[in-house]
Amino acid sequence: MQQKALTDYIFTSESVSEGHPDKICDRISDAVLDLYLKADPYSRVACETLVTTDTVVIAGETRGPESITKDLIEQTARDVIKSIGYDQEGFSYKTANIDVKLHSQSVDIAQGVDEGTGVDKEEGAGDQGIMFGYATKETDALMPAPLHYSHMILRRMAEDRRSGKLKGIEPDSKSQVTLEYKNDKPVGVKSVVVSTQHAEGLSQEDVKELVRPYIQEVLPEGWMPSEEELYVNPTGRFVIGGPVGDCGLTGRKIIVDTYGGAAPHGGGAFSGKDPTKVDRSAAYIARYLAKNVVAAGYAEGCTIQLSYAIGVSKPISVYLNTHGTGTAPETAIVDALQQLVDLRPRGIREHLKLNKPIYERTAAYGHFGRTATEDGGFSWERTDLVDELQRILG
Repeated sequence: MQQKALTDYIFTSESVSEGHPDKICDRISDAVLDLYLKADPYSRVACETLVTTDTVVIAGETRGPESITKDLIEQTARDVIKSIGYDQEGFSYKTANIDVKLHSQSVDIAQGVDEGTGVDKEEGAGDQGIMFGYATKETDALMPAPLHYSHMILRRMAEDRRSGKLKGIEPDSKSQVTLEYKNDKPVGVKSVVVSTQHAEGLSQEDVKELVRPYIQEVLPEGWMPSEEELYVNPTGRFVIGGPVGDCGLTGRKIIVDTYGGAAPHGGGAFSGKDPTKVDRSAAYIARYLAKNVVAAGYAEGCTIQLSYAIGVSKPISVYLNTHGTGTAPETAIVDALQQLVDLRPRGIREHLKLNKPIYERTAAYGHFGRTATEDGGFSWERTDLVDELQRILG
């Protein structure tokens, strides 16, 4: 006997701020990527960063102009740390020891990607793997609501902290929003958790009152949790934070970066990778396709999976699921999408115009659910396929 799908449930997603140690690493890695792409749009970069007390290590593989020196990379990392707001004992943009260990990209990897080389003479994927895209009508951003609200709470706090409006709150923060669902629709908040680094001398209650307005501002009217379900710094104290309190690494917040666990994840991280790496570019195009399907009215929610083999240009598979909400056959939607977008690595890069220095801004508060910008940033959030989808599918 087939089990009936669960439609009433409780679901939680979390976010972390730009000052979280892992996010410092993501942002430095993406800032280094932007540095290379600004100098040469076809640079190859796979940059990883580690941060701990007084230390930043930047490692990985690159292929790009000689004008990108170690000194320039070090200054880029210091600029990132300063922008986030770290000038603390134990971790400061002024005094941190920055060790740059980048080296040349493997020629074996390069031959699988470079057009005209390798077995497949077209530009191939930089690695094998599976990538997912997702969209849902739960929010105007077509993102899962628990993650959307988690991001917004921390983003608003960070904006006011940097402007000086929010005093006493330091860069390292985490949020968690738990929603109740009825008939697969979010209907209210069960609980909210915010843990934020703060200045010495503030009590737990002080911090709670500083944070409360941001939660109230973000959540829909009437959704504020009860006082018993509002958890702010539940350990009672969070003065030691950032890399002094916890080591950070690039790529450890992939669920925060994507859909908060509401959709599958292929496993590959994004930050520090140039757009020949399908871990990043194919995940972006999958989100773009899923978002356009939902925006065009062909589903309430849509999941797309793409898979690739290293050195091979065409995708190995294309999968689409409208979770029982589709208004057109899924096979017809897949066919229409492939008519409109070339899913080979080069086609993805050109369609979304990914060979630009647009990546540092993606490193915190999610790669998806953002607003496309005039310089090409977040191009995968556009809904410019809607008219063509409706023309093809009717």
